[in-house]
Amino acid sequence: MRLIAILALILSTTAAQAQTQADPEAATGLTVRPAVEAQEHMIVAAHPLASKAGGDMLARGGSAADAAIAALLVLNVVEPQSSGIGGGAFALVHGPDGLTSWDARETAPDKAAPDMFMEGGAPLPFLEAVASGRSVGVPGLVRLMEVLHARHGKLPWEDLFAPAIDYAEHGFAVTPRLAASVARFAGRLEGTDAAEVFLPGGKPLQDGQVFCQPNLAATLQHIADNRADAFYSGDVPREILAALARGPRPSAMTEEDFLTYTVIERPPVCHPFAALRICGMGPPSSGATTVGQILMLMTEFERADVAEGQAGLWHLFAEASRLAYADRAKYLGDSDFVKVPVKGLLDPAYIASRAALIDPRKASAGKAEAGEPPWREGRLYAPDQSQTRPGTTHLSVIDRDGLAISLTASIETAFGSGRMAGGVLLNNQLTDFSFRPEDAEGTPIANAVAPGKRPRSSMSPTIFYEGDRIAGLTGSPGGSRIPEYVAKHIVSLWFSTGPDEAAVMAMPHVSHRNRGAITLEPGMAAEVVEALRALGHSVEEAPMTSGLHTIIARPDGTLVGLVDPRREGQAIGR
Repeated sequence: MRLIAILALILSTTAAQAQTQADPEAATGLTVRPAVEAQEHMIVAAHPLASKAGGDMLARGGSAADAAIAALLVLNVVEPQSSGIGGGAFALVHGPDGLTSWDARETAPDKAAPDMFMEGGAPLPFLEAVASGRSVGVPGLVRLMEVLHARHGKLPWEDLFAPAIDYAEHGFAVTPRLAASVARFAGRLEGTDAAEVFLPGGKPLQDGQVFCQPNLAATLQHIADNRADAFYSGDVPREILAALARGPRPSAMTEEDFLTYTVIERPPVCHPFAALRICGMGPPSSGATTVGQILMLMTEFERADVAEGQAGLWHLFAEASRLAYADRAKYLGDSDFVKVPVKGLLDPAYIASRAALIDPRKASAGKAEAGEPPWREGRLYAPDQSQTRPGTTHLSVIDRDGLAISLTASIETAFGSGRMAGGVLLNNQLTDFSFRPEDAEGTPIANAVAPGKRPRSSMSPTIFYEGDRIAGLTGSPGGSRIPEYVAKHIVSLWFSTGPDEAAVMAMPHVSHRNRGAITLEPGMAAEVVEALRALGHSVEEAPMTSGLHTIIARPDGTLVGLVDPRREGQAIGR
């Protein structure tokens, strides 16, 4: 049976299973959230207050850019552990001139050293690196908001800041997720700038507590009054630099690094899957190439004798992930500094050669080696096995004029570096670089630190098309698992319709990442787990807190908002 038919059969069954999870006592503990339908506009963001702010801008006649900016600013206030103006983002924008992508990834200081995360010939422990001033890259989110507003904004710049300033100044009720996050990371926050804000009186913020952030409100008001330049020159960067100059391991960042920061317009990276064209973010993101390889590898088995049932599907998914992440580790980095074989990694003949390494009825042994895509310099780099930690958010928005934005923003680890200035949590994105500049044989690593370079990312904002028509947009937080979340989500959505669109959001996740074992989210059917073991897989279980926020655009013009039940997001449309 062809894989496409198998997918349709399997996913109709698993979506029905997912619907049973509306019972809180179900295995995963996830409640399927009903899809939200609209005709004019839609926004899906990671917190109800952020969705409301974006929805209000759309209702006032604002554009998708206006809505995205307002929502991002509110997220800085109400979901500070995940994103904010102290971090960066990637955005895919479908507008009147077609599709483009914007790189607002943080940059290393001009004085950054390739071995800045090495001491005594060994890499620093990850959390020690995070806590250092060296972990912080020059933030890009404010410049990105400026670019989006200049190109697509309709409402006044200062109006977009009003909801976030109000919540920061007058407070909002702490949600269970924020309270749990503060409690979980309280030990790491102790002794940092963030302790005074998130551990008032030495105690973590509590669920329902009214949380005010007057310093953040003042900074946001300053940017609202003076536009983006207020964040990149003057008092704000000086405060940030003062926070980074303190030990341990102070940063080499200077005012010049802020003044020279730019958002880069890059060509999107697109690839086929079934009847869709999937478009995502190219380097320094590994999103589009990794998502693309997983999906394209799976479709190579349309005519193979694939074992029917969920186990056969997730076996193929894991094997495809294994190969895609092997290539990701070797080849992906900032394409302004290293040559990345984007076309080669998605070349159909190369995909076919990699698919030949997959046995549809047997798990592969050990970790995969990177392939050799059609690119003459492909052997110059050594694999980078570093993994990212989740501290990210995603939003999707479409306005009444058809402007669509899929945007993923991050401060890297939860609560970033723990350093703050002007009420702003500062990222630790530079720990996304390889700590080692080269391997034991002296071969350079593509994702090594360099002055002005942007670290490799897993963020995967995605827009997919049927012909020339937008069929949907999606993305997720989740660290290095983000490309897997997005790829699996697209597979599931494409073969599910109607009520199943919401049900697939609760389906248990599957992950491999070339780590030597399949990791399953709790709730996977016992017979599937045993069948995967029978195929030779080592199976582990772990929670996987994705935050997929999706808009489906149906041919009749209906917009459908889907929210991941693992987080507290909301879809708002009209």
